[in-house]
Amino acid sequence: MAFSRNKFGEAFPMTQARVLAFTALLAFGSAALGPAGAQAVPRGETKPRVGTVAPSRNVDHSGRKQVGQASFYARQFAGRKMADGTRMDPMDDNAASKSLPLGTVAKVTNLETGQSAVVTIQDRGPYVPGRIVDLSPATAGQIGLTPRDGIAPVEVAPISVPMPDGSVKRGAGAK
Repeated sequence: MAFSRNKFGEAFPMTQARVLAFTALLAFGSAALGPAGAQAVPRGETKPRVGTVAPSRNVDHSGRKQVGQASFYARQFAGRKMADGTRMDPMDDNAASKSLPLGTVAKVTNLETGQSAVVTIQDRGPYVPGRIVDLSPATAGQIGLTPRDGIAPVEVAPISVPMPDGSVKRGAGAK
């Protein structure tokens, strides 16, 4: 017979049904305790990721330039959905930013090489301190950021910034 302890540390016998229920709970984790009426996700589909899009209070609609480090998407992210719902294309001009609104068009300039490219913010990230933008591999190559380097100092100058009311604001890079 199995024994367990209550909150006071006293030992008490566990019935076979309790042992089986406890074992099942451990085996299946908290999925067994899901909310009532929760439906399973069909095979091949994924659940929406919770908390991946930055809250609107952290989005910068000012249109000011930002300086920091850029990195680029690994090839394994090709085809995955981005925050705006489109699929990541490594040959496109897409980028990820924690603070710029989705749909922002910005000029990214490598401060070491002076090369620049125009990108559209379609995803959230990077979530590494000091990094302000993740670029598609094609765009990274345009500004001289190689896989060997991994990161580069950049300036991100927004050209057009979508506003919450639906209008579009000209940014510092539009001048």
